Amino acid sequence: MLTIKKRQDKRVVRAFTHKLADIPNGVTVSVADFTQGTLHEGQAFGKNPKTGLYHLIKAAVLTADVAAEATVLPVAKGHNFKVGDVVMLKKGSKAYTITSITTNANDNKVDDITVGTALGAGKKGDGLYQAKAEVATVSEFKYKPVGLAGESYDVNTDSNLLINLVTIGQVKEANIPALGAGLKAELPLINFI
Repeated sequence: MLTIKKRQDKRVVRAFTHKLADIPNGVTVSVADFTQGTLHEGQAFGKNPKTGLYHLIKAAVLTADVAAEATVLPVAKGHNFKVGDVVMLKKGSKAYTITSITTNANDNKVDDITVGTALGAGKKGDGLYQAKAEVATVSEFKYKPVGLAGESYDVNTDSNLLINLVTIGQVKEANIPALGAGLKAELPLINFI
């Protein structure tokens, strides 16, 4: 059966200045991780060793300082978090489940992510990451970061997506979704300029 879809191309601002190595023949990405309709160049991915599929490393950046006892975390919109995801402020810290996500009352470019238990203090610009499981200490990324998407793709929820995954390269940080220092540290072969 032939399917024809009508769409308009958009101008793409490239993020990578050099792609020195990628995974040959691309990788298959699970689209179940996405709440947005686009996979952006520069988003981080990790491999699920059980299924062989690659998964989005969900990340967001705090837009304000948060106190150690705070359960509401203001983050910039554009993340792929959803209720039920387990989050942490940094690897090796506390990790707890998201109970709600709402638009900030004072700024419509900010989402307030509420967790059941406080994650600790955080500063504006710190990362918020998806964790493997709820723990009081020693949290870790849900998937070990492997590389960054080499191009942007439209996400179709009907099937998984084959993408170019760069493992060694140089990228303009201003042109990719915010990753936070914790996630960038997990990708030592990517140079962020």
